[in-house]
Amino acid sequence: MSQTFNLTEHQINRKRLYQKLDSFWHDLYESEYALYDIALMTSEEIEEIRLATNRIGHIFLKMGNLLRSSPDESLLQLDIPKRMLPFIRHRALPIDTVISRVDLVRTSEGLKVLELNSDTPTFEKEVFDVNSFICQEFGVGNPNEGLSEKLGNEMRKALAEALHRSKHDEPPYIVFTSHEGHEEDKFTTIFLKDLANVGANYVPLNKLRIQEGEGLYDDEGNRIDVLYRQTYPLEHLIEDVSEESGDPIGEQLLQLVCSNKLIMLNPISAFLLQSKAVQAAIWGMKELDSPYFTETEKQWISQYFLPTYLEEDIFIENGMKYVKKPSFGREGDTVSVFQGTEKLFEDKHKTYEKSLPVYQKYVDLPSQQIKTVNGILEGKVLIGSFLINGKASGIGLRAGKQITDNNAYFLPLGIKKGRE
Repeated sequence: MSQTFNLTEHQINRKRLYQKLDSFWHDLYESEYALYDIALMTSEEIEEIRLATNRIGHIFLKMGNLLRSSPDESLLQLDIPKRMLPFIRHRALPIDTVISRVDLVRTSEGLKVLELNSDTPTFEKEVFDVNSFICQEFGVGNPNEGLSEKLGNEMRKALAEALHRSKHDEPPYIVFTSHEGHEEDKFTTIFLKDLANVGANYVPLNKLRIQEGEGLYDDEGNRIDVLYRQTYPLEHLIEDVSEESGDPIGEQLLQLVCSNKLIMLNPISAFLLQSKAVQAAIWGMKELDSPYFTETEKQWISQYFLPTYLEEDIFIENGMKYVKKPSFGREGDTVSVFQGTEKLFEDKHKTYEKSLPVYQKYVDLPSQQIKTVNGILEGKVLIGSFLINGKASGIGLRAGKQITDNNAYFLPLGIKKGRE
């Protein structure tokens, strides 16, 4: 591979291709993000990922129904913020999350789920749009062919259902929002807005205004009926206070949602499944042979889920490698890996140290050689598989370190032909 790799030619080709794509952050944080390279999977491997995603999604969504009927004490044990409790059981749709993403790893024992990003998953632009261009460039099939249209259709269905349930009769004013200064968040949000094709506006978060008990307004004084906040996590929103008045504007916004004065997507219910402690609850119920899950569902949990606990004792006693991760954390931040009581390595960021830790059996991410602007490197590959309204959809890959962080690359994915 390295003998036929011309670095200068590779750099020129990458620049040529990505310059054609509008509103895409092929470089991020002043370094390479999107690779001019492609990983190949067979159609059978793609279908295996979708089957796993559907089954894993089914388990999480069934768990959501149980959590909604659980007492506050149980939700607090899963690190649901106390300030979220008055709002967390609100359900705007028959399904808890419109767009979510399952992070999978291929192991010697098959596909395993590392976590579910149910509240604010990103990676949509890469998977549902950019991946197609790279497949064309390399002359291979796109595993996500036609799925961007389906995503747009599913978003419209969710919007229509939410409006119907709230008995909203007038033409709605729909706003998609994100932090304007964050390129990835902004362009992901605008991509989804355009895909939804519902005559919505993009308004940055800092231009939204709340009138307590009345409604949410844009910077021109227009009242917003639907707020689509794909990239703004509820654990951050609930802590929001006004810089001018000190008012708890995050709580005020959720109160508007619960009093039917605002529709918000992803809905509040998406946050119910975001805590990684939910995986500990799922695994614990499987170990206790809980009748809540059927025998088939328990077999799926054994097949796809990793042993996950709220204490590390079982891993230490057995001298096993395990991962300590925060219940609410993103991009590998505050994640560390242990062997018994010895820390092997960790992410340098510590943003989520106050979040309840969960402990999960360690699995190696498979390695693959990747072509970068700095030459050929070894990357650890993580699979991101989307659930749209509870059904498996687009698939994408990231390649980075064992702890997948903000510096991981987007590795395009194509379909391998025949039995190569």
